[in-house]
Amino acid sequence: MTATEKPDVLAPAELGPVRLRNRIIKAATYEGLSHKALVTKDLVDFHVAYARGGVGMTTVAYCAVAKEGRTDRHQIYWTDEAMPGLRVLTDAVHAEGAAVSAQIGHGGPVANPKGNGAPALSPTKHFHATSLNWAHETSVADIQRIVEAHAEAARRAIEAGFDAVEVHLGHNYLASSFLSPRINRRTDAYGGSLENRARFAREIMRAVHDAVGGRIAVIAKMNMDDGVPGGFWLDEAIPVAQWFEQDGTVDALEMTAGSSLLNPMYLFKGDAPLKEFAEIMPQPIKLGVKTVGKRFLHSYPYKDAYLLEDARQIRAAVKLPMILLGGVTGKPVMDLAMSEGFEFVAMARALLREPDLVNRLREDASTPSLCIHCNKCMPTNFTGTRCVLVDRSTPRRQNWGKANGYVA
Repeated sequence: MTATEKPDVLAPAELGPVRLRNRIIKAATYEGLSHKALVTKDLVDFHVAYARGGVGMTTVAYCAVAKEGRTDRHQIYWTDEAMPGLRVLTDAVHAEGAAVSAQIGHGGPVANPKGNGAPALSPTKHFHATSLNWAHETSVADIQRIVEAHAEAARRAIEAGFDAVEVHLGHNYLASSFLSPRINRRTDAYGGSLENRARFAREIMRAVHDAVGGRIAVIAKMNMDDGVPGGFWLDEAIPVAQWFEQDGTVDALEMTAGSSLLNPMYLFKGDAPLKEFAEIMPQPIKLGVKTVGKRFLHSYPYKDAYLLEDARQIRAAVKLPMILLGGVTGKPVMDLAMSEGFEFVAMARALLREPDLVNRLREDASTPSLCIHCNKCMPTNFTGTRCVLVDRSTPRRQNWGKANGYVA
């Protein structure tokens, strides 16, 4: 391929040690389909649909590295009991010709302390307005334990048959909150300067890289912009990306934005589904969403490839393969990403609406996405993530149990 040629997004490509059948990745969207930290038949079917629909790789989101790092009490974490179900899932995806990645990470201040039965963790003590709880300061012993937990999660991902791990360093989850000067007010080796605030994330990536040993691909998903005043921003994201490249611990970078803790809609762009969020929240949070939700759930104008402008600045600063996320809806956006030097694209909402979109794009490149970016899919991750314009079924969690097919 010459310097002027752009890769074909629908052709096979190498991601680290893994060969994908194309350059299109189903981005991580928490499925809300695990039960008691175990894989369910619904979760398997969810990912098989994207594999059958033509993606190169689908991403299981999100597999916490520790029990207290879960953002939902049903979320999978890497127990002995979870492993057989995870193997069923990866085998099912592979049978459809796609690869499968496990998103691993620690929720930190975004974690659910009530559901986990353990305090949430933060670089420094922090109040979470959604859970109405204080997150405890992370000790150095906690840091060391969680770094090793990432390594163990990566080893277990290999055992379960995953082709890649995507390490979650974004959205003000724990590693991201350490990067944030607004949340991280530590005065030790993990706070203060950017080099110190990035230390935890670099230790995680080094531990995961060493645990993997080149057997599967390692992706880092990192914020470019927290979307809050005083937060982590692009001017700091660029050197952190360069440090990952220098460390040699990452096969690809996927750049993201926003804070699940402080500004969750910043990543998604489009409408803020306030009514739908209020409907699924318990009191008193329901009342809070109805009365002051607009102060927390902001609406942002949507446009295709909305993260490209910032991501191309990372692209210019590193030679690492990069995955473009954000407003990837059709072939023109994919081709634009390839022409801008990105090696892969990641899709989420468009595939929730149409799991077979990739197959149809292969047949007719002019096929438009039907996603209208209403974001009403977002509140469904509490009951089974889906596009409500297509799937209006009763929330499935109430019907779960061994009789209804969780894989144990």
